[in-house]
Amino acid sequence: MGYVVRATWTATEESVDAVRSALAALGPASREEPGCRHWIAHQDPAAPLVFELFEVYDDADAYRAHQESAHFQRHAVPTIPLLASRERRFSETLDL
Repeated sequence: MGYVVRATWTATEESVDAVRSALAALGPASREEPGCRHWIAHQDPAAPLVFELFEVYDDADAYRAHQESAHFQRHAVPTIPLLASRERRFSETLDL
C-alpha cells in the first residue's frame, strides 16, 4: 500500500508568488526522495490562491522523512506561515 497525502495550501494575495516559488523548488527535490512514489502540485485557475498537492509515499515513515528533509525545511517550513490556510488529508492506497 502507499501512504497518500492530499494537501490544500491557500495563499494570500501577498504570498501567492512565494507559495508558487516554494512549490516549484519543493517538487523536484521531493520526487527524488527514495520513499516518494508521486508528488504533484496544481493551481486552480478559477481560484488562483488555491494550490493542491497530491503525494504518495511508500509509508508514513517515508512521509515523515519528507517533512524532515533539508528541502522541506528550506522551502515549505518558511512558507507555511504565509498561507491563509493549510489542510491535509491522509489515506492509503488499495491494492486491488
